[in-house]
Amino acid sequence: MEVQVLADSTRTAAEAADAVGCELGQIVKSLVFERDGDVVMCLCAGDRTVDTTRLALARADAERVRAATGFSIGGIPPLGHDRELPTLVDVSLRRFETVWCAAGTPHAVFCVRTEDLLRALPDAELAELG
Repeated sequence: MEVQVLADSTRTAAEAADAVGCELGQIVKSLVFERDGDVVMCLCAGDRTVDTTRLALARADAERVRAATGFSIGGIPPLGHDRELPTLVDVSLRRFETVWCAAGTPHAVFCVRTEDLLRALPDAELAELG
């Protein structure tokens, strides 16, 4: 896994897909939500949305996101946070052999085999997020 620092922003899934030349769905959106006062990380395919109503989630504000992960919105990696977070992973990511993830800043990304990412998150729950 090699981190690539790009001149173009990768803050949004569409910007990231354009910058690296992949399908929108191959971008892993690392989104932070709250459920019953606890922080929950959702790793969602770039072409999907999280059904917050069905999953009983509320989007965390920027301050809570940074406190929970150590990163700012737009550059949150899927792992390596300040503390372990309960994580839900969009099962639709398995459509792709490789996916692209934020690497700590809005200009840094890394490509990883999808199954390797899932193995790196052994306690994550695969779920239909949309």
